[in-house]
Amino acid sequence: MALVTDAGTEPVRYLKFKTRWHWAETLFWLATLLPFFLFPDYLQLASQIAITALFALSLDLILGYAGIVSLGHAAFFGTAAYAAGIFSKMVWGEPFTGLIVGTAAAALLGYASSFIIARFRHLALIMITLGMGLLLQQAANSAGWLTGGSDGLQGIEIWPLLGHFEFDLWGYTAYAYSLIALFIVFLGVRRLINSPFGLALRGIRENAVRMPAIGAPSRKHIRSIYTLSAAIAGLAGALLAQTTQTVALDALGFQRSADVLIMVVLGGAGRLYGGLIGTIVYMIAHDQFSGIAPQYWYFWIGLLLIAVVMFLPNGILGGLQAATAWLQNRWSKR
Repeated sequence: MALVTDAGTEPVRYLKFKTRWHWAETLFWLATLLPFFLFPDYLQLASQIAITALFALSLDLILGYAGIVSLGHAAFFGTAAYAAGIFSKMVWGEPFTGLIVGTAAAALLGYASSFIIARFRHLALIMITLGMGLLLQQAANSAGWLTGGSDGLQGIEIWPLLGHFEFDLWGYTAYAYSLIALFIVFLGVRRLINSPFGLALRGIRENAVRMPAIGAPSRKHIRSIYTLSAAIAGLAGALLAQTTQTVALDALGFQRSADVLIMVVLGGAGRLYGGLIGTIVYMIAHDQFSGIAPQYWYFWIGLLLIAVVMFLPNGILGGLQAATAWLQNRWSKR
């Protein structure tokens, strides 16, 4: 009986161990405060990185942990951006309310589409998600009277945050707002993936057919995580609409979906921090390469991606973990 009890508590011990904070995590989040002091001229870029990192985190939830491939995740990002922008322009400019409206719109769309997503895998998912994104982009373009069409949604007015902090041109409020949202959502996602539900998602990723046999309904779990992922992507889209006070059609475009997929793969899918690291590397590289050669910056991005795939097949974080393990092994043999 004691052996059974020990075996039964082993997953609990594993989850408790995984929820402990590593010193590197603390350093990472402290480093996110550096732009306020060392790089104030890059706060606008920093706010864009924080928003995109939140978007990448939402995709990593379904791709890295549930094995759901999506090439149309911008559908939720753009839907929330338009919902928050239209609400702020026509109804009420209070930031938190607009954030809730945008997130709710994306979550509803995600829940509705999750019933389709849960029925398919792999190549079919790519086509379905891609088609959904293209349909929404064309719908937004056609509804120019509401969305502004190809000219984008203009005239969004966002009230000062908490009634005191205006969204200034330097980006102090925008970055603080985006960074706090990213950190709060990250804490929730971190807790989720280290829960029994998170372990079930990993099982579904490996073999969705066998999971119901051990009491984990695959389709129900997929619908739940897909809806949550859509809501987080929507939160990122609403943040973009509020901090830039404009929404363009590319918020729903294939390019945005492809870029965020590249960021997740670049950093390391299914590694929690992978999407965040990938976003930072990709967007800083984008900023630097486009400054050097505006017409050919994709050439250098392409070289970067090829190098990562060839030498770091598990992404940047996967490579760092492998290097750390090798160094520890070498040190232990001394």
